[in-house]
Order: sequence, then C-alpha cells, then structure tokens
Amino acid sequence: MSGLNNHRNCWPLMLVLCLLVPTSTPIPAKPNMVLIMADDLGIGDLGCYGNHTLRTPNIDRLAREGIRLTQHIAAASICTPSRAAFLTGRYPIRSGMASETEVRVLRWTAASGGLPPNETTFAKILQQQGYTTGLVGKWHVGVSCETRNDHCHHPLNHGFHYFYGTPLTLMLDCGNKHNQKAQALRATYWFCTRTLACAMLLLALGRLTGSLPISWKTVGCFGVCVLVFFVSWYSSHGFTRHWDCILMRNHKVREQSMVLKRTPSLLLREATSFIERNKQGPFLFFLSLLQVHVPLTTTRNFLGGSQHGLYGDNVEEMDWIVGQVLETLDNEGLTNHTLVYFTSDHGAFIEGRIGDTPLGGSNGIYKGGKGMGGWEGGIRVPGIFRWPGVLPAGRVIHEPTSLMDVFPTVVQLGGGQVPQDRVIDGRDLTPLLRGQVPHSEHEFLFHYCGSRLHAARWHQRQGARLWKAHFETPIFSPEGAVGCYTRGLCPCHGKVARHDPPLLFELSEDPSEATPLSPASEPSFHAVVSRIQEATRAHRRTLTPVPGQLSGSSNMWKPWLQPCCGSFPFCGCQESAHPRDEL
Repeated sequence: MSGLNNHRNCWPLMLVLCLLVPTSTPIPAKPNMVLIMADDLGIGDLGCYGNHTLRTPNIDRLAREGIRLTQHIAAASICTPSRAAFLTGRYPIRSGMASETEVRVLRWTAASGGLPPNETTFAKILQQQGYTTGLVGKWHVGVSCETRNDHCHHPLNHGFHYFYGTPLTLMLDCGNKHNQKAQALRATYWFCTRTLACAMLLLALGRLTGSLPISWKTVGCFGVCVLVFFVSWYSSHGFTRHWDCILMRNHKVREQSMVLKRTPSLLLREATSFIERNKQGPFLFFLSLLQVHVPLTTTRNFLGGSQHGLYGDNVEEMDWIVGQVLETLDNEGLTNHTLVYFTSDHGAFIEGRIGDTPLGGSNGIYKGGKGMGGWEGGIRVPGIFRWPGVLPAGRVIHEPTSLMDVFPTVVQLGGGQVPQDRVIDGRDLTPLLRGQVPHSEHEFLFHYCGSRLHAARWHQRQGARLWKAHFETPIFSPEGAVGCYTRGLCPCHGKVARHDPPLLFELSEDPSEATPLSPASEPSFHAVVSRIQEATRAHRRTLTPVPGQLSGSSNMWKPWLQPCCGSFPFCGCQESAHPRDEL
C-alpha cells in the first residue's frame, strides 16, 4: 500500500517534468498538398509583405495562419528556368533550361525544347507514392520533342495525372484590348505584303508579255522573297494569338485561341473540381496562376476596383481565386490535413507598359525586377506555408530559402526519397518550418541570368551576416533608370557590366543593395569576396554539360510540333462553358 502511495506522490513531479520537456507534434503521414504559384507577382504587392494599398485578404490569411518567409529566392528571374528549378529542385543550368542567348524562355508551343524527360519532378515521385497529382494553369516548360503528339515535355510525362491550362504562357498578343500595337504592325505588314505581291504579279505579267527583259528565275526569286517576308512577319505578329494562346486538357487542345475574358473562371472551375474529386486523398495539386502576367486579363467583377489600375485589379482577382481554393478546402473538411504553399515564379515586371500605363507591380524595397539577373527585386519572392496543427501560425522566418526547397520538402512529406543519382540543390524545409533547427541549410545560393552566373550570396554562420557579391549586372537604360526600359527586358550577355572585384553588399544591413561596400568601408571585404569566389568555383565543379533546351533550334517554331485542334494549319475550337465532357 505504501508503494502505491509513493507512486501517487510522484505523479505531480512527473507531470511537471513532462511539461518542461519540449514536444513536437508528429507529422501526419501523406498530407494533401496545394502549391500555388503566381506569375510575375512582386513581393511588394501583398499586404502581408507590407503593401497597404492593395487588398489581398486571402493570401494575408495564409500568412497569419502559417509561416511567412522573408528571404525566399527564385532560381531565376524569369519564367521558364525558374519553373524548371521549382519542379526539379535543381538549378536550371543542370537540366539545360538556362539559355546561352538572350531568348531565356520557351517562345513557342511548337518548339522542341523543354524540361528533359530524364529530369525528375516532385509530381513524378509523389505519383509513385500513391498521390493523385494535378496541374491547373500555366506550364511553360515544353510540350513535344519530335512529333506533334509525342508530348515528351508535357505535364503528363512529368508526373501529373491531370493537366488543364496553357502549355506556354500568356502573351500581350493573347489579349483583345491590349494588343493595339500588334494590330497596327499586322496592318502595316499586310499592306506591304499585298504591295509586294502585286509587284510580283506585274513582273510575271511583264515576263509573259515580253515587255520586261527579265527571266522566270528572277520572277521566282522575287516570289520567294515575298513569301519569306510574309512568313517572317506573320510568324511574329500573326499566328501567335491563334496558335499559341491555347488551353489543353491532358493531351488534347480544348480551346484555340483562348477567350481570355472567361479563362480565369474556367481555371478556377478546374481547380475546385480537382480538389472535390480527389478529397479522399492523398493528392498533390499545383495551381499555376495566369495572374498577374500581361495582358492582365481581369473579369468584370474586379475591373476598376483597386487603387492601382488594371494591374491592381488583376492582383485582387488573383487573391480572390486563392480564397476560393481555400474555401473549397474548408468546405470539404481538408484544411487541417493539407499543406498549402504560396509563391511567385519571380519578381514583378517593372518595365512592362502600354503607352504610359504600367503593366507591372512592386518589388518593394528591392532593386530590379523580372529578367534582371541577380538583383533582389527579380528573385526575392513571397513564400508562405500553412498547415494547421503541424506548422506554427503567425511565424516569420528570415533565413535564406529557395523555391528549389519545395522539391525535397514535399517529396519527403509525401513519403518519397530525394533522388541520389543527381545533384539536388534544394533542401528540406520541414525542420526549419517546425522550429527544430535555427538556420537554413543554405550557406550559399547562386543567382543565374541565363547560363551566366551573375551573383552569389553567403549566409555567414558566425555572426549571421548575409553577404551578396555581383559579378555581372545589367546596364540599365536610359541612364538613371532602374530597369532596361529602352529594351523591354535586361540582357544577360553582351551589354552587361562586369565587376572585378565584384560589387559586394551586406543584405542584412542594406537589403535594397543601394551602397556597395569597399575595402575602405568594410575591413573584411577581401576575405568575404575570397570566400564567395571559392564557393562559386566549387559550385561550378558540380556542373556537367547537358543539351541546351532554350537556345538555337530547340527554341524555334516547328510547324510539325504545333498543337492544334482541327486540321493544321486550320486550327480552332472553343471550350464548353459547362462542366467537362472529358476527364
């Protein structure tokens, strides 16, 4: 009896000890995952990142209920390579998705370049782990290799069970009311083509009647020149909207060209439908938003509602779409068993405009924007993770992280294994997100512009200082500007400024990269530069040559690869406005 009393007396002490020992909520097996990526969204466009003039309550809610990253970095400052890195967890140069020319993205659905079939995406690994995988929205990492229907780069060949969206991207010419410039060019070129065709007919008539002393060879050469002129301008300013602005469901073209005023509704319908169909789980759903890329297609309910014109309207509609997806998770009882992630593929396109109307957003305090190499404004993006009951709410993490980290994070949460036969540059964020470790695993991150390494950052473990060295930077134009307004997009090669020694900034003190350091202003200047250069050389030694996917013939339009509904070249169809007739 006394032993029993002794045990009873120990219970208060044991309870106190249990309360003092730190505990960690176990991670549920195979959660659902919803990954949301905006297009061209600036980090300064969201309320939770300091914007007080645009309304983004749903994304702000994600941040309140989850974790907000303040140093979340894209692997490239432009679409195609950034998305390739996101999907594979690897710098785009490792997969050939880093261009050696000024064309840094896939330009055509009928190009043969794209994410190589031997690359492994997080979707492919989770598919093998029993996940139902779906992608709705933008792809932009290729379609076919050799024939129109081989679809070697297609989402369904990279681990997605279901795809509905555009295989390329939105372009200004996809819009109806924002392509006046293209329409004017078409009218001019068409007039020139008719004039040249009439001249050719007069030459042929003169040869037939003998009134002109020319040969049929001359007439034929002139005719070929007229044909080449017509094809060259029509390929750039004619068929883009009709042939490349398309919607696909799985392997089939469903709308050509897109009716943009209803595209957001179609994509939202597909998004909520995928979640509802697969609510028994587990599922991985990648919502790759078309917002806020030009031509900023915005439905009537949101036009004129913001303080920032059409761009602001588009941001607020995007936030509403995110809210609808979150509401679907709530309604289906999936919220507590679903990891939700929100980001942008890179920074805002600050040079974009029609006339005097800006088409881009805000990168906050950060210098530069889309396409500008290693400047923070082009690569620092929103990063929000929410998983109620597993990840703490309202936490802010200031450690360097990368879009490439999503790959190992979701793979391991889904029960898969990160490939061991290749270099994976991303790091599993779960310990950092759950507060189990104080620092990111990234000591160094490298910032490419095309195939050129423009900059590198070093998160110094001792002292927690964050250094960044720029080896090359774009030359802004006109003089005094903060972008390449005379070019539309800054180059990576050729007309860039090369720095030896590199421009050095301490981002922990100067996040705007306003004042480069010097040996006179920073006693450790040479030691820091030397350490970053050493790490850069070590990184370069891990690279192996691979076929380029965005340069030369890989990024040329090939008519035999053109997706088409109907008989090529007479392509054309419209999606039903009602639920699908095909799954």
